[in-house]
Amino acid sequence: MYEVAIIGAGPAGGSAAIFTAKAGKKTIVLDSNQSITKKAWVENHYGVAEITGPDLITTGIAQAKKFGAEVLQAKVVSLTKLDEGFSIETDTGTVEAKHIILATGMLSDLAEAAGIATRDGIEPRTKRIYDVDASGKTNIDGIWAAGTCAGVSIHTIITAGDGAKTAINLISELNGERYVDHDLLK
Repeated sequence: MYEVAIIGAGPAGGSAAIFTAKAGKKTIVLDSNQSITKKAWVENHYGVAEITGPDLITTGIAQAKKFGAEVLQAKVVSLTKLDEGFSIETDTGTVEAKHIILATGMLSDLAEAAGIATRDGIEPRTKRIYDVDASGKTNIDGIWAAGTCAGVSIHTIITAGDGAKTAINLISELNGERYVDHDLLK
């Protein structure tokens, strides 16, 4: 069983995976290859002069893999609560994880069947979003959400930051103390 399953490999999901994997949490990223970032040309991401969306995602996922995250290309079709954690059914099989971070971009179709509360979205083309608290928690214990699906602006720099924030909050809860990941120059 994975400690953390992240659904979505765009900037929010990839960023969350970097943090959870680097913190030593057994992490899997499930991605259906539907990220809107795959169509983006990015010139407003801090520290990057310009980059294609696909290159941004590829770089982020490579970073997550460097720290031990696994990546599975699969579409998640349902989430089921278990005694401990969740069963995540995909179009290629089933994965089990203790915690989930939803980073599904503009897609919130998993919510209703899983009982996750939603509310109206504020971004153009985002009709429904997961209803989360300031830390990224949904109404279901063990399920968190980050990025556009959690109500933040669709811009990659903002969704990546929200993915990191949500992962740090999850890691902090798991560790029982505030988690800080700040490397120093060598």
